[in-house]
Amino acid sequence: MRIVLIGQAAFGAGTLDAILEKGENVVAVYTPKDRPGGKFDPLKELALSRGIPVFQPATYKSDDAFSEYRALEPDLTIMAFVTDIIPARYFDAATIGAINYHPSLLPRHRGASAINWAIIMGDTRTGLTIFWPDGGIDTGPILLQKEVDIGPDDTTGSVYFNHLFPMGIAAILESLELIRADRAPRIPQDESAATYEPPCNDKVARVDWHKSARDIYNLVRGCDPQPGAFTDWKEDRIRFYEASLKDEPTTERPGTIVASDQHGLHIAVAGGRLIVGRVRSSTGKESASAWASQAGCRIGDRFE
Repeated sequence: MRIVLIGQAAFGAGTLDAILEKGENVVAVYTPKDRPGGKFDPLKELALSRGIPVFQPATYKSDDAFSEYRALEPDLTIMAFVTDIIPARYFDAATIGAINYHPSLLPRHRGASAINWAIIMGDTRTGLTIFWPDGGIDTGPILLQKEVDIGPDDTTGSVYFNHLFPMGIAAILESLELIRADRAPRIPQDESAATYEPPCNDKVARVDWHKSARDIYNLVRGCDPQPGAFTDWKEDRIRFYEASLKDEPTTERPGTIVASDQHGLHIAVAGGRLIVGRVRSSTGKESASAWASQAGCRIGDRFE
């Protein structure tokens, strides 16, 4: 089976390594364009070290890029962490088609920030989906799904790296076995249950101190490690990481600093206390208590 792998970063590299270990025939790898002055993408580095041709089209919409892809005569395309828009004709050109990894239980949480939104919205379970893409945004029949619990203190980083990253690579291998055995299903997605959220960026990452303790905590967890839920202190933007929540009554106005200790910066929220372990400011990332001391934050000061 002639396989083309489209992907990037550690997940793409991990997927390539795993399928090569299984003896699969990867005829080409596609990755995003190199960043000026930056290191090669890990997937590109691994492919080159294994003697696999690497393609980096500026756009997949061009006829030249598609002709180049079609000349590879792929049987199957595997999409492992793809942020580019891949036109449907690429999927049709492969004999078997294409399979795509997505870190949610589709059709819930379509879009580029699926893990972030599962946590921000307070979901207690999520998972991953391997599906047959059809040109839409995370649409197409489902091949398989795997579920995992979201713990009350999980972050986007812990859910991804501890669970959905290794489970995703294993699910791709399982999918390849089902395809090779001609037992891979194509289960239609239930459009009535579909949700789509925008990218989790600074348009949604600002802390609203008027919201409940749980809503604020979910936002902080969902934005950890990227983009970092933030608030303002004087002229600086302060992002929160490694937070915890104490559900306890408070008489302080939300956003008020009530303590600073070895656990972090304690901030009053409606119905609780948010304890922030680390922050990132214009001077870099450091412990929240150290930042507070340097920034001149005092007990009773309030984030606006």
